[in-house]
Amino acid sequence: MSASISTNEPKLLPGDLAIWFFIFMELLVFAVAFISYSVMRLKNIEEFNQYQQTLNTELGAANTILLITSSYFVIRAIHAIKVDDIKGCANWLYAALAGGTGFLILKTIEYQDKFSQGIDLSTNTFYFFYLSLTMFHFLHVILGMIILLFIAIKTQRGGYSSKDHVGIESGASYWHMVDLVWIVLFPLVYIIR
Repeated sequence: MSASISTNEPKLLPGDLAIWFFIFMELLVFAVAFISYSVMRLKNIEEFNQYQQTLNTELGAANTILLITSSYFVIRAIHAIKVDDIKGCANWLYAALAGGTGFLILKTIEYQDKFSQGIDLSTNTFYFFYLSLTMFHFLHVILGMIILLFIAIKTQRGGYSSKDHVGIESGASYWHMVDLVWIVLFPLVYIIR
């Protein structure tokens, strides 16, 4: 006789425990990068202040709004699946993907502007950190979008329900981590002087 685990038991964290180990490790990597940025900024404050002003804070703010809105859409998707609204859940996930796509487009515009000016990782310390941190985050947005796309497709095919939606919660947790990292990265790199 096998013991079954009730899905109605309250859990400490949403989603699968393995995703939380992965998220924790990712957050540690970003934390080390943010601390390194902050230390280098203290050593090169005039340079960082000067080149920070060349960043497009409007696009950075728009990207912040896109990611926060996208995270809201993911929350709506979870609420929809909990009441077996399969179509609503999938639609909310696709809306979240649209927000992620908007983020990637705006970030690409920013990169094209910098690269057209001959700016790269070797230009100076500030641009090394700006490009490294934002490109690393950019890759996480892409990974998060791939996860959300697979979840949306599986949802459309009936792979999740109100009784079994751990996969959606796991993907949502990862997406919220991506959003959280940007919420720290944006003011740290674009605004704080």
